[in-house]
Amino acid sequence: MSGPRALVLLSLALVAFRLASAALVVVQPGFTDAFYYASVARRLAHGDGLTADFVWNFIEAPNFAPLPVPSHRFWMPLTSVVQAVGIVALEPALGTFRAAQAAIVAVGAFVPAAAYLAARAIGGSSRAALVAAALTGIGGGAFAPAWVTLDSFAIAALVGTLFFVAFARAAVGDVRGGALGGLCVGLLFLARAEGALFGVALLWLAARAGSRRAGLAGSLVALAIGGAWLARGVSLGASPDLMGRTALLARYEDFFAIRPTGTADLATAVGVRVAALASDLGLVVISLVLFLVVPLALALRARWRLPAVRAFAGLALLLYLVESLVWTLHATRGSYFHSLAALFPFAMALAAVGGEIFFAARAPGLARVAVAGTLGASSILALFALALWGSTYNASYKARSAALDAIPPGPFLAIDAAAWRWIADRPVVVTPADGPDVASCAAARYGVRSVVLEPAHFSSYDDLYRGGSLPWLGPPTDRDGIRVYPIRGQLGCSILEGRG
Repeated sequence: MSGPRALVLLSLALVAFRLASAALVVVQPGFTDAFYYASVARRLAHGDGLTADFVWNFIEAPNFAPLPVPSHRFWMPLTSVVQAVGIVALEPALGTFRAAQAAIVAVGAFVPAAAYLAARAIGGSSRAALVAAALTGIGGGAFAPAWVTLDSFAIAALVGTLFFVAFARAAVGDVRGGALGGLCVGLLFLARAEGALFGVALLWLAARAGSRRAGLAGSLVALAIGGAWLARGVSLGASPDLMGRTALLARYEDFFAIRPTGTADLATAVGVRVAALASDLGLVVISLVLFLVVPLALALRARWRLPAVRAFAGLALLLYLVESLVWTLHATRGSYFHSLAALFPFAMALAAVGGEIFFAARAPGLARVAVAGTLGASSILALFALALWGSTYNASYKARSAALDAIPPGPFLAIDAAAWRWIADRPVVVTPADGPDVASCAAARYGVRSVVLEPAHFSSYDDLYRGGSLPWLGPPTDRDGIRVYPIRGQLGCSILEGRG
């Protein structure tokens, strides 16, 4: 069977696998990022622009700004835009969640083909390229659920892989390849902020005589896209200490505080970064399905002369170092894993080519057995990952849904405001990590009628959750550890004095 025809059939089979994953496992957004993207996408699709009628973090509501607030001051907008397209087209037939998910699945349907092109671009045979496509589409133990979640994974994977394909053309002086690479960098930045780091590879092209025009063309396209988004941010005005909250925090809880307690001392700052380097390296190995590290290394060595391979290695190292050493606390809580999506398909292409090189030189008769075993192991890991995703996120979704009847009408405070906004379908404000005193200020500003504390809550609410009381809160109603405290007293706050 020819490569293109086999690729089409394989892509259709992988789409069927993803549809089954979506239907049986990923039946709701799942985690904060996805809830946020979906909620804003719904508003965008309904004509409300990039705005949020909830406060997931006070970065988006400086000085207790009234709702709705401009969205995406921290996360990037492309994922919400893609989902909004799906909602506009399919919401009447599928409902909001499934319509948004359909848009993500549609994007993800092309990720295996991108991996196929990447493998061919680095000298792999049609058979090796099909293996790369299959490994990418299955996703292994890391990305099987990610390809159908309402998050940036599928978008970043597609755009990131196309960047390396375009880069290979730009490296030999193709200006259109450079411009396409710049478009990919711009789109990757709009999907994930760290996508801007891919622009470093374009600067490398611009510094080489043979690819200067292609590198400059790509850089200009990327700067135009990135500059437009940054201009939007400037037009919104200052957001409280964004750099400090993303790079200098001593405690992750301070990311959700009105007034962070301070930065880390030198010993703590160094210690958490060393730990992040170790944990992020382990995540890389796990994401590569463990046993694919060796063939990937073989391909890196054999194809090192290719500019796209060197760019991949350089960007992989750069992302690893920046995530671990700069955005340390965020990296260890999911940011670095998100970053890997843009690299994963090309890594699978390298692994497939490395395996082909290995078996061609040593044991060609075992190649089919090795491929079957690799795909089988990847499939088993994928099923395990899907089961783990379902047990982790669907259980908490059901628990929160079951507690809705205990929450009084109106806005309320909760630790995961994005999730509760989706589940309760009303405005929700994050409980400030500063503690109950500042929470009363937020409640006064936003007309909050209750406070919801879950077993996972900010440490400043430990006393209240363990049985303490506050004058402005009534006794809680408990729903399997989710405690709802109605607001009974008059609220006031010095933080709000003199403000409208």
